[in-house]
Amino acid sequence: MNKNRIETAVGGFVILGVFSLGFLGVHSAGLGRMSEQGGYTLTAKFDNIGGLKPRAPVRAAGVTVGRVKAIVFDPKVFQGVVTLDIESGFHFPKDTAARIFSAGLLGDQFIGLEPGGDSAVLNAGDTIAQTQSAVVLENLIGQFLSSQADRGGSVTPASAGALQ
Repeated sequence: MNKNRIETAVGGFVILGVFSLGFLGVHSAGLGRMSEQGGYTLTAKFDNIGGLKPRAPVRAAGVTVGRVKAIVFDPKVFQGVVTLDIESGFHFPKDTAARIFSAGLLGDQFIGLEPGGDSAVLNAGDTIAQTQSAVVLENLIGQFLSSQADRGGSVTPASAGALQ
């Protein structure tokens, strides 16, 4: 009888631990819901979205203010169109700029909003006019190596240090 109680308690503890790990995983990956207040959507067009993915954070001054809702390709202008879900408590001027940043050297990418000084604000469905595409590390390295080859120099450890 006592052995059954111990086995039941251990089983309950294991189940509680599995649910706790699942909860922690969902929230640390940013897959939880946006705030209960809802929000509004904005769009932004980029020449190159790099490795940006849906559900990536949208940040302003380092604070997460929304998430990337969807990414599609517009065949008319040959650009990636990114739909942003912005939480309702945050409003940005019409001349806000959107840039794609990387979290660290090889980290995930996110959208950074840089507010302008316009008194009018962006409304639901508006498009952010000023955008800057993602910087692709491979392109930078290729440009560096090509410039070294054009100058007739070789890539030495000292010149490779310029990449850092």
